[in-house]
Amino acid sequence: MEFAIGAVAACGACLVSNPMDVLKTRMQLQGELRARGRYVVVYKNIIHAAYAVAKADGILGLQKGLAPALCYQVVMNGIRFGLYRRVLDSGVISRADGSMSPLGCVAAGAGVGVIGGFIGSPLYLIKTHLQTQAADSIAVGHQHKHQGFLSAVYSISSKEGIRGLWRGSSTSIPRVGVGSASQLFTFSMSKDWLDHYELYPRDSWQSTFFGAMTSGLVISTCMSPFDVIATRIYNQGVDSKGRGVLYSGIPDCIVKISRSEGLRGFYKGWSAIYFRIGPHSFFNLIFWDSLTQLHKKYEKKNSEETT
Repeated sequence: MEFAIGAVAACGACLVSNPMDVLKTRMQLQGELRARGRYVVVYKNIIHAAYAVAKADGILGLQKGLAPALCYQVVMNGIRFGLYRRVLDSGVISRADGSMSPLGCVAAGAGVGVIGGFIGSPLYLIKTHLQTQAADSIAVGHQHKHQGFLSAVYSISSKEGIRGLWRGSSTSIPRVGVGSASQLFTFSMSKDWLDHYELYPRDSWQSTFFGAMTSGLVISTCMSPFDVIATRIYNQGVDSKGRGVLYSGIPDCIVKISRSEGLRGFYKGWSAIYFRIGPHSFFNLIFWDSLTQLHKKYEKKNSEETT
């Protein structure tokens, strides 16, 4: 049930946040391995990016990659939230006074995130490919030209084998590990803080909103470099042997971005990351909290009826 609750909550949030994910991906690929001022700026900011995509690809262009994105949420967040809830309920990371251990939250959040991210990596790969595809006038990064979700699965697996679907999966470990740890840590800690000072009831939407938007700032800052690296490696073209044509791995990607784009290159699309993660975290976590509370009430009612 923990898996189902996490998956449903994540899918509901994904429907709202996917357009920002599309914009984030495009902005991260803009000016790839080029110094500032040496490439055409197609997307000036998130507002301009949204307008450019809607104008060139139609309003539905903002929902590109939605199918694999939803499937990724089912796998990744179903596992992540499901396992994290089990850890919380077990009391392993709880202190004597009932509050959460900061170190325990970080370790548990990172651990469950890495597991979910690695298993869902093929879906993230396809999502990135489809979100990148655009009309020639606004295209950035390598264009894979897939005809759709299933077409992408067939194309990649037939050319590169099943292993090709996990190309770039190594980037999911630091990306999802850091993102998951910072999200679940800051969300849990902020709710503990609000609860301690009795500002809002722990299970109120205000508490969830505050926790989600606070965690969004931390996640965006901590995860942005890893997210840029993941997008670049997942989206790069491959040669006849299935090897990336731009980056041989994470260290090579870091060095090349540093040399050609500088520190700013690792924070391309930061605003889009935040405006994706903030609302996504809010809806994801409030759905998760609400569904968990409903499940607990249902179990309690059934228990009372059987006794």
